[in-house]
Amino acid sequence: MSSKLEQLKAMTDVVADTGDIEAIARFTPMDATTNPSLLLKAASLPHYATLLSEAKAWAGDQGGSDSEQLANCCDRFAVDVGREILALIPGRISTEVDARLSFDCDATIARARKIIRMYEEAGIGPDRILIKIASTWEGIQAARQLEQEGINCNLTLLFGFAQAKACADAGVFLISPFVGRILDWHKANTDLAINTPQDDPGVQSVARIYRYYKAHGYNTVVMGASFRNVGEIEALAGCDRLTISPALLEELSNDSTALPRQLGVGEVASDDSLNPPDESQFRYELNQDAMATEKLAEGIRNFVADQITLEQVIAGQ
Repeated sequence: MSSKLEQLKAMTDVVADTGDIEAIARFTPMDATTNPSLLLKAASLPHYATLLSEAKAWAGDQGGSDSEQLANCCDRFAVDVGREILALIPGRISTEVDARLSFDCDATIARARKIIRMYEEAGIGPDRILIKIASTWEGIQAARQLEQEGINCNLTLLFGFAQAKACADAGVFLISPFVGRILDWHKANTDLAINTPQDDPGVQSVARIYRYYKAHGYNTVVMGASFRNVGEIEALAGCDRLTISPALLEELSNDSTALPRQLGVGEVASDDSLNPPDESQFRYELNQDAMATEKLAEGIRNFVADQITLEQVIAGQ
C-alpha cells in the first residue's frame, strides 16, 4: 500500500507549511505557504543569504525613509522566497501582508497590490499567488475588495465560526482555520477530555466549517492548518486542502497503513443555517468566543514580533 501521504494527496490537496526549499522538493506538495515566522527562519538559512542581501540592496535603491526601506526589503525577500518555491510546485504560494496592518483595510489593500506588482515584475502572474491576511473584520473586507480585483486571498489566523462565515460571504478564495492552536487553548483553559482525534476541538471546528460551506454552496476553499499531530490530519482527510509541516509530512510518508476519507463522503449536510454576519454581528460573535478572540489577538502579536525581528536582522546586516 502507498504511504499515508500519497493516500492523502489522492483526496486532499497537500500544501507545505514551510519555506524550506529542500523539504518542498522532497515532499512535492501542490502549494506552499509562508508567514513572518517562516520567513524569519528562512533568513537564517545559508541558502537564502544571497536573496536577503539582494533584497536589501534593492530596497536601498528604492530610496525612502529607513522604515520604508525595511518594509520594501521584507516584501522583496518574501517575494524572492516565494519565487524560488514556485519553481518547485505546480500551484500557488501564499505571501503574507504585514500583520501590523491587520486592522487597516485600506493599507492592507495597498500592500497586497504592491506584493502582486512585485511578483509580476519577477514574471509571475497573480494566478499563482495567494495574499495572506489576518481574519479580522478589516482584513476580510480588504479581501472582499481584492477578490473583486482578481487578487485571490488566503485568510489566516482563523479560529472562530463567525470568521469563517464572514470570509465565505466576502467571496474569499481560501481560508486557513488553525487546528492545533484551537487545541492548545482548550488544553490550557478547559478540562475537555480528548480521547480520539474526533474529540479534538480544532478538528471539530474545521469539519463544521467544511460542512457549512459545502451545504450552502460556497466556493471558498477550506485549508486546515497548524497541526499538532498526524491524528488531526487523518481526521480531516478529504478536506479541500491541508497545509502541513515537514515533520508531519515525514511522519505521513513513513506510514503505509490505510487512510480512510473522513470529509466529503456522500451528500454533505450542515447543522448551521445560512447566516452571513454584518459587522456588528461579526464583532459580537467573535467577542462571545473567548478562544477565537484570544488566539486571533495572540497570533497577530506573534506575527508582528517575528516581522520586527526580521527587520532587526536585516538592519543589523
